[in-house]
Formats: sequence, C-alpha cells, structure tokens
Amino acid sequence: MPISEKEEPLLTVTQLTRKIKLSLETDFPSVLLQGEISNFKRHTSGHGYFTLKDEGAQIAAVLWRSRAATLSFPPEDGMKVVVRGRITVYEPRGSYQIDVTSMRPFGVGELQLAFEALKRKLAAEGLFDASHKRPLPAFPERIGIITSPTGAALHDMLQIMGRRFPVVEVILMPVRVQGAGSAKEIAEAIREFNEYGQVDVLIVGRGGGSLEDLWAFNEEIVARAIYDSEIPVVSAVGHEVDFTIADFVADLRAPTPSAAAEMVVPDRIALLETLRKNWYTMHDEMRQMVNAHRERVGNILQSYSFNRPIDLLRQFSQRVDELDRAMASSVTHLFAMFRVRCTSLSQRMSALDPQLTLKRGYVLVSRDGKTISAAAQLHTDDAIALRFHDGTVKSTVT
Repeated sequence: MPISEKEEPLLTVTQLTRKIKLSLETDFPSVLLQGEISNFKRHTSGHGYFTLKDEGAQIAAVLWRSRAATLSFPPEDGMKVVVRGRITVYEPRGSYQIDVTSMRPFGVGELQLAFEALKRKLAAEGLFDASHKRPLPAFPERIGIITSPTGAALHDMLQIMGRRFPVVEVILMPVRVQGAGSAKEIAEAIREFNEYGQVDVLIVGRGGGSLEDLWAFNEEIVARAIYDSEIPVVSAVGHEVDFTIADFVADLRAPTPSAAAEMVVPDRIALLETLRKNWYTMHDEMRQMVNAHRERVGNILQSYSFNRPIDLLRQFSQRVDELDRAMASSVTHLFAMFRVRCTSLSQRMSALDPQLTLKRGYVLVSRDGKTISAAAQLHTDDAIALRFHDGTVKSTVT
C-alpha cells in the first residue's frame, strides 16, 4: 500500500530524533535508578562511560569528569549502585542515555566496600595522621556547629553547652546532613567558617541513622575539607558504634553529638569547684609558709649569730662612753696644767713689769720715743723724756 504524504507530516530522522530528545528530556529531567555497572570505561578525557543494567534491561550512562572526581569510591564492573541523573538523547546515534549527576553504592555491602576503599586511599595520603591533629582550646569563646537546624542533635548540643558553659557563643551553619548534595553543603560550610575565622572550634555532625543516612560524612569532599580546616574540628556523627571517614580525619572524634558538646566546653560547676579548691589550697599553703617563715625569723632573732652584732654594738657603745670620760678627764687635766703655767707666766711677767721698777725710784729715759740705755747715747741739748712711775717729765741735757 503506498504511503500517502497527505495523511501525516513527513519528518527527517534528525527531526524525529529531536522530538524524541525533547520529549524524553522534558518528561525525565531527574530520575533515581538502581542497577549494576557493566563495561565501565574511563576515557583519557576523564569522563566515564558504562552500562547500567538489571535482569530485564539496560541503559547507557555517562559520568562527566567533574562529577567523577566527587565520588567516594571507584566504580567497577559488577558493582550495584544507585545513580541520579537526567535522561538525554545522543542524536548522532539516536540512542538515549542517563547523564549521571551523583552515584552511591547500593546496599550495605557495597557501601561498606566503598567506605573501606576510601579509607585506605585517604590513609595512604596521610589524612588520618596523628601529627596533623590539633588540641581543642580549653576555654573556647565561640563555637561553630555544622548540622541540620531541625535535628534533635542540635537541640541536645545547645542544651548541654548552655548548662555547662553558658558564656560560650554558638554560631550555627545549617546544612543538609543526608541526601544528594549534602556532602557538598557540609564541605562548603567548613570552608566558610575558616574564611570567617572568628570561631575557636567546629562541631560537624548529626544524629544516628543507617549507613546510607550517614553517607554524606563518608564523602571524600567532606574529608578533605576537614583536613584543610585551620580550625580544630570535632566529628560527632551518629551513635557510639557508628564510624565515618570524617571521624578519622577530624582532630577529635566524639561518640555522639551530646558527647561533643561536653568535650568542647568545660563544666562551669566543676570549674568553679576546682577554682574553690585551688583557692583553699593556696590559702593554706600561704598560711603555712607565713607561719614557717615567722618561726624561722623568731629563731634567727633569738640566735647567738643574730644577737652578736647587738652585743658588739653595746660593747662599742660602752667603749665610746669610756673614751668620752677619759677624754673629758684628759682635757680637764690639760686645762689645769695650762692654768698653772699661765699663772706662773703671769707672775714672771709681773716680776718683769717696768712699772714696779719705776716705783722703786728708777727713771726710764727716752728720746724721740726710743729708750736710752746708756749716757753716751745722749748729747748736750737733746730733748729727752723722763718717765717716772706716776708720770713723765720732759727735760733737756746740759
């Protein structure tokens, strides 16, 4: 039967393929698929190409290099995975495929294998080395918390911090803690806190859950963000029996979020009790030291060695008194001797007094104020003075 072009429009292969492409990509913008990896090939460009299949069908898949770098495990043939992506049509071949945006292992067994593989990889790179881990500050002023704002873990941590150390300031960076994109949010939150630089310690975590629920903390992007953090990081994921890659990289692993809150802040009551005990201990020790030194000083004051200088001082003081008395006696004796000598000299001087001689009838002859001791010194008509004991008479030599 001949084809009638009037019954329906005539399309080219390209036009039909584009219609199919538009229909598929519009109806399936995002799908979540479970399947087994087959024929996985990594191109030199870094892109990955593989087939996702189950017992009844298969679909081609492409994983671009930028997304492959964020995987926490290496995809391998035979591995069961869960992928998220959008359906696209590769027009040159007219085939449809899934453009994978994220991938995780399916089932606990596969997740555990991925966990161990990443753990070995990061351990070999030194991300778990104890030498890189830093101590937590003893008295933090500001704490950053990276967790879900609606989870019970946040409420428990805030309650414990408020009770133990109410002066601490808490800054919350709300993130998703499970599901697609949660690992990226956690890693970005850690970097943002480091750029802010005003917190003393970070708590990264969430409450308990299955291995799938906790998987965001097993992602390589989170592990590297914790390792690169300049701020000490406490990992507080799940319950005590739960271990994640974040626990191995962090500076400190807390068994639960509540335990993390207790580990990062001191207990105010215990701190006050310690201060009180230290005060009493210091007070008693100081009192004992004062008493001991007081007793020692008393012993020194009573000792012969300490009192010897006082004895010497007293002896020297007594000696000074003796010397003072001796000096006073000597001075008195000297004054007496001088007095006797003065009296004797006075008497001798009195005996030599010309006035006494004149009283006996002698006359003192002088010329021009000069005493004449011999007659030959006088000449006729010399004017002379005759000094008697009761007066002077002027005369002329004849």
